[in-house]
Amino acid sequence: MYDKIQEAARFLQQHNSAGATVGIVLGSGLGNFTNEIEVTTAVPYAEIPHFPVSTVEGHSGKLIFGRIAGKPVIAMAGRFHFYEGYGPEEVVFPIRVLQALGVKTLLISNAAGGTNPKWKVGDLMLITDHISFFAHNPLIGRNDERFGPRFPDMSEPYKKELITRARQIAADNGLELREGVYFGVTGPTFETRAEYQLINTLGGQAVGMSTVQEVIAARHMGMDVFAMSVITDIGIREEENTITHEEVLEAAHAAEPKLTLIFRELIRSL
Repeated sequence: MYDKIQEAARFLQQHNSAGATVGIVLGSGLGNFTNEIEVTTAVPYAEIPHFPVSTVEGHSGKLIFGRIAGKPVIAMAGRFHFYEGYGPEEVVFPIRVLQALGVKTLLISNAAGGTNPKWKVGDLMLITDHISFFAHNPLIGRNDERFGPRFPDMSEPYKKELITRARQIAADNGLELREGVYFGVTGPTFETRAEYQLINTLGGQAVGMSTVQEVIAARHMGMDVFAMSVITDIGIREEENTITHEEVLEAAHAAEPKLTLIFRELIRSL
């Protein structure tokens, strides 16, 4: 795996002449964030050696090199999920490639279900921590010390300094932010009402099918991580209310300008 990552990074290095140290992972329905980027190159995943290919609507499948707020960045327009049939190592392969390219700070977004009935669709949640017992850990198996230690510390998976900066950015711009714990699951089914209740009881304010594996791999390699969820549905809901992927994408699109503002200003501050 290490050799494949290095090969992919060597292929991409020609596009990273600006030396980006900030990476961005865009979740379901959040691809329009790329309009904020002064794009220099967009490389389809299919052209990158050993890269998986996105199969989910709302994930365009390109690695974008450019600038935001004057800072060089690399953005993943589309991510990979365990439920697509990819193994955990494949899910985090792009994160390891970003680190090999020199990325030190990773900004992650996702669409998630909310478990707090007082919240509403379209709310933004700062992820302060996560619960990953229900997602397959990408570090299972033989550890490669070239990536990181056998037992990486996870006491601060999401950089507190970046969370503090995001709070201030939101306050300065009159945006309300929720905060809470992200609960990772495998998907692809949306959760049952009983599962939402259990997740809420266990301390999860949002639940989703991505992010935790990426964060584990990033922290394994010493990267700083910041992540936000767009609450695209409220799981503890009225009995007749069902959830569709189309509604999730619609809610994510509606919240995108607020998330874009926070990401842009956070990058500006780095």
